[in-house]
Amino acid sequence: MKQMKLSVGVSGFEKIRSDGYYYIDKSGWIKGLLKSGAEVTLLTRPRRFGKTLGMSMLANFFDITKDNRALFEGLEIMKDTELCQHWMNQYPVLLSFKDVDGTSFENALALLQFTLSQFCDVYAYLEDGEQVTEVQKAIFHRLKMQTASLVDIQSALLVIMRMMWAYYGKKVILLLDEYDVPIAKASSKGYYTEMMEVLQTMLSISLKDNSVLELAVVTGCLKIAKESIFTGTNNFVSDTISMSRFNEYFGFTQKEVDQILLDAGAASHAQQVKAWYDGYHFGEYDIYCPWDVMNFVRDFQFDATVKPASYWKNTSDNAIIRSFIDFAGNSITAKMETLLAGGYIIERIEENLTYDYLHASEDNLWSILYLTGYLTRVREIPASDGALALTIPNAEVKEIFRSTIQTWNRQAMFQALWAGDGETLTKEIGKLLRKTISYHDYKEDFYHAFLAGILASFHYSVESNREHGEGRS
Repeated sequence: MKQMKLSVGVSGFEKIRSDGYYYIDKSGWIKGLLKSGAEVTLLTRPRRFGKTLGMSMLANFFDITKDNRALFEGLEIMKDTELCQHWMNQYPVLLSFKDVDGTSFENALALLQFTLSQFCDVYAYLEDGEQVTEVQKAIFHRLKMQTASLVDIQSALLVIMRMMWAYYGKKVILLLDEYDVPIAKASSKGYYTEMMEVLQTMLSISLKDNSVLELAVVTGCLKIAKESIFTGTNNFVSDTISMSRFNEYFGFTQKEVDQILLDAGAASHAQQVKAWYDGYHFGEYDIYCPWDVMNFVRDFQFDATVKPASYWKNTSDNAIIRSFIDFAGNSITAKMETLLAGGYIIERIEENLTYDYLHASEDNLWSILYLTGYLTRVREIPASDGALALTIPNAEVKEIFRSTIQTWNRQAMFQALWAGDGETLTKEIGKLLRKTISYHDYKEDFYHAFLAGILASFHYSVESNREHGEGRS
């Protein structure tokens, strides 16, 4: 068995390359990006498909403060010497935040202010630039000291970019990784409107008619409607999983997985790996989830008898599936049963979504599951009038659906049971009964068996009217 130094959980390109981690070459994305000519590229892919590593690669390629030729030695991009000469380490780069969270808007804003303060601390040398204006320095200082006003925060990216331009005399490359994470957090925690007011202004003025912008790349899981977040920006090109421009650069192709398994001495496990982690159809490419493949190979190196597991499941709380259950009616329930049985459903896909209306229609819900990787299209069935044939991509996601539905359907009921919360327990049992029983199922022994079955299926020890001697007690 071969030992490979695997970069599971490591998303920094510089660390992976300089520390000798196993790496699948995705540097061709740089050339494709530059040849596209787009000033702003919005790229959406499901989580754990390599977006953050890709952005780190871009930052290391463009960053004017570094000399990273050694990191890219031997990679595909180095074959284009003219492109590398013009672009490699020739531009100031601003790689923006993504981990802005909070239980309230005040907490999230405070974290955003702290994140910007850390940015300014890294770029503190910009204050010494002779061409940097006093106004810019004053705003920058307030951001650094966390005394910034709301307007300062909204204009922060633009101000830092202008300071970079003044300092280096070159336009700036802006990289916004996982731009929709703060929006999703705000939506789930109830401060969506307030957070959108901040981010709308921040992103719009950074991307629209910005004379110091060389190019920008924005990544996320969902393509939020332009009217919602990128107001007035007409200079960007979207790249989603339904397109074929860059899909081979996010996730692993069959050829790449074959090579990984061969290098790890795990080629005999190819069919298992395919059944569990393949099945994603992005554009014209068949794609494996890279997070799963690398986790499996890591575990295989310690135990050659290891079986495939749901590694992707553990990176999220699967709230999207649970929202389906809360929303579920007879139509959705029937379609979920079809999917779990290995079938497919035909649904209209909407790629331009807004978080405040995600649950406004059933179409939106299926669109979310498709765009975030829980469903994939059936390529053999052509799209018709915006509708796609959708199916569960692989064994891992099927297991996620099954386990999440089983546990979440009953979790609230059991919490109420053990807390002695009769009101909630009545409500939850009522929900289950309305979804399952007939008008004719009204006798006491039916309800008794109903609850005994639910409790037993949830791994509780159940004793039901035990016999005593020759009869009943």
